[in-house]
Amino acid sequence: MGNEESVFFSRVLTELTLSFHIIYATIGVGIPLMIMIARWVGIKKQDEHYILLARRWTRGFVITVAVGVVTGTAIGLQLSLLWPNFMELAGNVIALPLFMETFAFFFEAIFLGIYLYTWDRFENQKKHMLLLIPVAIGASFSAVFITIVNAFMNAPQGFDIVNGQLVNINPVLAMFTPAMPTKVAHVLSTAYMTSAFVLASIGAYRLLKGSNHVYHKKALFLTMKIGLIFSIATAVIGDFSGKYLAEYQPEKLAAAEWHFETEEGAPLMLYGVLDDGEVKYAIKIPYALSILAHSNPNAEVIGLEEFPEDEIPPLYIHYLFDIMVTIGMWMTALSLLYVVGTWLKMRFVSSKWFRWLVVLGGPLSMIAIEAGWWFTEVGRQPWVLRGIMRTEDAATTSGQVDLMLLLFAGLYLVLAVGSIVVLTRMFRRNTVEQELADRDLEKEGDLR
Repeated sequence: MGNEESVFFSRVLTELTLSFHIIYATIGVGIPLMIMIARWVGIKKQDEHYILLARRWTRGFVITVAVGVVTGTAIGLQLSLLWPNFMELAGNVIALPLFMETFAFFFEAIFLGIYLYTWDRFENQKKHMLLLIPVAIGASFSAVFITIVNAFMNAPQGFDIVNGQLVNINPVLAMFTPAMPTKVAHVLSTAYMTSAFVLASIGAYRLLKGSNHVYHKKALFLTMKIGLIFSIATAVIGDFSGKYLAEYQPEKLAAAEWHFETEEGAPLMLYGVLDDGEVKYAIKIPYALSILAHSNPNAEVIGLEEFPEDEIPPLYIHYLFDIMVTIGMWMTALSLLYVVGTWLKMRFVSSKWFRWLVVLGGPLSMIAIEAGWWFTEVGRQPWVLRGIMRTEDAATTSGQVDLMLLLFAGLYLVLAVGSIVVLTRMFRRNTVEQELADRDLEKEGDLR
């Protein structure tokens, strides 16, 4: 296997691992907050349904955490095996956030264990709910620290290179790069938003399948409300991300928008196709790119013509950007319609066709997460460490990467099928109606 093949298979395996891990990581970051909100609402309203909601979500969450641990460990392993030159150069600088991410996960896991095993041992529900705070903080900070590493790859700082050697290393400065605030905020808000819409799609599906229980209606309304809040937050943070790209990674913004020539009052391109360097069939929104980049409709936006050809990211990232933005806008509109429609007691929110749209919202939100991560990673190409180290220089020269790809693909297939089977069996055998009936019997027994 030649060096080019090693680089290719290393990239494919890393992409496969990240694409699989991001599903469980997103759920792992967002669900603890959903559990905490449901538990808090249940205690505040003295409503058994919300408390049961928190309990059932926690059971499912534990399974996804277990799979997330395996895939997260695989990423750590692959960083060293597939990208040894990158780890040799950057390992000294970004070891701190990598360690902190592990610490945050252990922090979360310890309190999750205590929370699970002490469920019926607290007389005061509020005190038991406090155990969820470190779980939610640990889950979110796992994402924060790993995103800090990604932000460093996009805007490396905190060291000097003298004669090929790293000197004057400042790990704290390396953590707080210009890319960090927008990246961290975007990752957190999209994780919360996606988790809410995934849970909403499950609630809508149960209602469609004949379980007209008020439990599912409450679950659906709560998650759609949370989804709406975080989808609006994501749109605002997306605007800040555009301004960051315009200032620090203009080639990525120009490639994402097929913006070939530097111009003032630049339009935003949505969809379309490229034909010999010419954009056809695209929807052009006048001045919108200038507004996104600089908050000024007449501002100048740098085009791809200003950059060397070997430093321009692949132009297909335009479609990834479109997918991410389109789904985000669609889910914001859908959740707004649902929340307003429910408040105004409009009939369409209970209709089959609308509930199917909500069911579809869960997978669509996850597709948006995937497209967003691909856009982030591919948009940095040809660099693994922007401006310092190219992807081809960072990869291993091992001839065994194709075999590793097959082995890891097999592992992910087993994990995916296993987690789906376990989750469906867990909830199918233990229905909401059954749990509520058991709870009522317990209460009757206590009263006697």
